[in-house]
Amino acid sequence: MTRRPDRITLAPDLEISRILCGLWQIADMEKDGRALDPAALALDMKAYAEAGFDTFDMADHYGSAEIISGHFNELHRAGKVRADRPVLATKWCPTPGPMTPDVVRAAVDRACGRLCADRIDLLQFHWWTFQHPGWIDAMKELTRLKQEGRIGHLGTTNFDTGHLRLLHDHGIPLVTNQACFSLLDRRAAGDMSAFCAKSGIGLLAYGTLAGGLLTEKWHGRARPSQAADWSTMKYLRFVDQIGGWDALQAILSAAHQIAQKHGVSIGNVATRWVLEQKAIAGIIIGARLGEREHRADNLKIFDFALDADDHRVLDQALALTTPIQGDCGDEYRRPPFLTASGDLSHHLAAFPKVYQAEPMPERPDRLRIDTGSIWEPLAGYSRAVKVGNRILVSGTTATHGAGEVIAPGSPASQAVYILDKIRASIEALGGEMEDVVRTRVYLRDQNDWEEVSKAHGRVFGHIRPANTLLAAGALIGNYDVEIDAEAIID
Repeated sequence: MTRRPDRITLAPDLEISRILCGLWQIADMEKDGRALDPAALALDMKAYAEAGFDTFDMADHYGSAEIISGHFNELHRAGKVRADRPVLATKWCPTPGPMTPDVVRAAVDRACGRLCADRIDLLQFHWWTFQHPGWIDAMKELTRLKQEGRIGHLGTTNFDTGHLRLLHDHGIPLVTNQACFSLLDRRAAGDMSAFCAKSGIGLLAYGTLAGGLLTEKWHGRARPSQAADWSTMKYLRFVDQIGGWDALQAILSAAHQIAQKHGVSIGNVATRWVLEQKAIAGIIIGARLGEREHRADNLKIFDFALDADDHRVLDQALALTTPIQGDCGDEYRRPPFLTASGDLSHHLAAFPKVYQAEPMPERPDRLRIDTGSIWEPLAGYSRAVKVGNRILVSGTTATHGAGEVIAPGSPASQAVYILDKIRASIEALGGEMEDVVRTRVYLRDQNDWEEVSKAHGRVFGHIRPANTLLAAGALIGNYDVEIDAEAIID
């Protein structure tokens, strides 16, 4: 019997291959204006599916990946693919802004049209700036579309642990989160893996081969003077973060030793290491359709397991590296921006501010922020006020829109939402979170101090403002946390 990839069940009606075919390289193949033949590349997808690699990962911005997959879907519908119905997972990565039902539904309709499908098997959502609350509206509408049958299941991509937990605590039904995870980048092995294992969310790992750097091709070789493609360009930045080319060579040498022992490749060892990590549902390995394939080599991943000696050898090499700091997805939202294009600060700065600053009628030298809350005019206050170089943010709760309480009963998730709201207020007045010099945190229950403090530390750990933590005993409304802040712009 021909060996096929292992499989995993994420939901009663969603079973996937533990090796997913990533189609992000379609965009790289088209970057110089090259026109691809969707019908021809659909035949290449057919070959993958018939070998058992029947789960494909793509996105709305991966060039024509969705269109090619639509041609493949038509082949299967016509009975020309000798395999069970493939799983087509795509991503929606909108520009932050108002996420009305019409906007969300239009995106889903567009993806369905490209995929030639009435329903998206797995829709994964990416959001650039969490201080813009539109992501909550988008996920709520996507949930409604799931209930209507337009979407099979929901996932996220490049969410950090706090925001993934917020969605979970707010009742959004998630089955996956996609995150970078490799011998170079072990951020997902911490809080993310622990939360996913506890909540039943499967991690889909990408970057496990670091754009090919974690393969025989670069073992004992000099650093390339120029990156051949976007993936190599991106993961060379990761290499620099962990300690440079010598650190990578130490990892490659350790993986080579283990590969020789098991009769497999360095890439197999690197992938197997990730596959054995807690909460990992599957590994996404890029496929350059129509150019080259590694199906036979990838199948070897399931023919061996790493033993205690193997882990010891790898751990010794990893101990010589500098762990990449932060949480999953940080590379898209904050320095050092470990992306193919590098610094994304200009891209993030181009997004519209959530709130608009306006002069106070009686004091035009002062600016204020109104969020549209019914309470601000009623109680006579502003969300935030700027006086000179000082920004003062009122006590802020996890109130979304016209009065919806975010993640009731989850103090940590409420703190995450509140700090995003404070960030949006400060940025609208020309400041940054790095300008914050004082915060005050009010708790309904003093026993929640640790999880709320960790959420605070996730934002302010490198800033270290003055802070007061109070158990208020009772907060107005169904809230567990309230936070205010003060910033001084230098």
